[in-house]
Amino acid sequence: MDKFVRECSFGVGEDDSGKRVNIPKDSLYIKSEDILFEIKKIQQEDALERGYVFELMKQKGIGKEAAEKSFVSYENSFYSRKEIMQFAQEKYSNGETTMQLLLDAFIPDQLYLLDEPEVSLSPENQVKLAEEINKMARFLGCQFIIATHSPFMLGTLQAKIYNLDSECMDEAQWYELEYIRYFYEFFEKHRHLFCKDTI
Repeated sequence: MDKFVRECSFGVGEDDSGKRVNIPKDSLYIKSEDILFEIKKIQQEDALERGYVFELMKQKGIGKEAAEKSFVSYENSFYSRKEIMQFAQEKYSNGETTMQLLLDAFIPDQLYLLDEPEVSLSPENQVKLAEEINKMARFLGCQFIIATHSPFMLGTLQAKIYNLDSECMDEAQWYELEYIRYFYEFFEKHRHLFCKDTI
């Protein structure tokens, strides 16, 4: 690994006039922990909202509906539109919130380093995210460096894949990776459970 890291280099290149190009200023490094932290914040804000409504009901002796209306009035006075949207995200599952947070973070012509973006995502949403990443890379000038174990993302992304488990960090096809082969062998071993009607 040390040898590989020593031999790695990158260049940001030059534009048409020969001026050095820098990494875009809005580029991001997004870890799975960052996404989980954002989800936790949204959940905590929702708990605070419910606590505020409960306190209003208790202190003013009003019903839940009146307390919620009072909270909405308070919320509109003190929160930005973005924060209101965060409260609205609580209606989604963690996976849907993860997907929304990631897609909201992506803007054209940027570089994104994503560490296990599949965390909390269903297989279906992993494929959807990979398809969105393909579109962002193809049509909107984004570049992505992604660390993932997701067979769904690896099988969907139109990208070079490096096997970080190999000695020389070789380029590989997604279906050649050892842990992907493990999935394949596991399901192949249990094929009879999936193909009962065809036997």
